[in-house]
Amino acid sequence: MNEYSEECLLTFLKNQSQLFDEPVAETMEEAEAFLEDCMAVVVDSLDEVRDYFHENGIDVDGMNRDELEEASEVFPLPNGQYLIVDG
Repeated sequence: MNEYSEECLLTFLKNQSQLFDEPVAETMEEAEAFLEDCMAVVVDSLDEVRDYFHENGIDVDGMNRDELEEASEVFPLPNGQYLIVDG
């Protein structure tokens, strides 16, 4: 079972509308359960975001770093890491 940091959960709660039309979680506990259910991952860099997408069959070859960071599945975290949520 993954453990997500408090800042990761708060970031997801605050910005979940970038990926979903309606809220999927309203509390920290709901956010953690949702992220665990969809096997969201936290990576350390945009290069790792690109690698994750490649490994999962998503074509990101034409995307620059800004476009990659702005993808709806990518949530930049305050500590410089990235949360990736498969919606």
